[in-house]
Amino acid sequence: MAEEAPVKLIQIGPKGGTKKDGFNLVTERVVAVNPEAKQLEVELLAYDGKTVVLDVGDEAFEDFLKIKPGDGATIRVVEEGGKRIAKSFRIRAKDPNAAKADAMLIDLKDSHWLNRKYAAEVLGELKDPRAVVPLVEALSDEVGDVRQRAYDSLIKIGGSAVSSLVPLLVSEEDDVRQSATEIIRKIGKPAVEPLATALAEADDRLKTRIMKVLDRMGYKPKAKEGAQAEPAKLLS
Repeated sequence: MAEEAPVKLIQIGPKGGTKKDGFNLVTERVVAVNPEAKQLEVELLAYDGKTVVLDVGDEAFEDFLKIKPGDGATIRVVEEGGKRIAKSFRIRAKDPNAAKADAMLIDLKDSHWLNRKYAAEVLGELKDPRAVVPLVEALSDEVGDVRQRAYDSLIKIGGSAVSSLVPLLVSEEDDVRQSATEIIRKIGKPAVEPLATALAEADDRLKTRIMKVLDRMGYKPKAKEGAQAEPAKLLS
């Protein structure tokens, strides 16, 4: 029985436009580049992070040299001789701040406290929401300077950090509980809405702590008769 011819892949062009052999592979992250071997590895987010290695055609090599690990790209790919060949690239360079935040999130777990301290400080300046949980965890760091930088950075990040800080209001560790309380108070008005949301779902112990924090900030939940509490509002 004769072998079947490989399926010809067709890229659908704009309506009324030309069609080209191949297909578009969209990636949010280039994992590795190897100019000597004319290959690159890309992560396929739609396949839970699976990676694929592509060979690079001569016509795309100049653009290939501009790609860096961490970039995203739309790549036109064709199959030739059983290989996937990249024929052209449209590069989406990674936001430099996002790349910096990625590095700082790694350094926040570093064994050297100076690296953790610097990372905690920079993450506050970048205000990347992904830093909230790691910074909250850093409030329990063994080094005081790291804890202080995490404290300061969570204040800078502001309202989006509050929901992760609320559980610490009932921490068994006095220092952690006090830090969370002070951070929320210093965030100020942007903390009110997430506190009010947490209040509706809190157990009695946590509810008492949230009410106390709101009271110290000059806020309290204002409820209508026979209705659930509205978001906390400033006392007049």
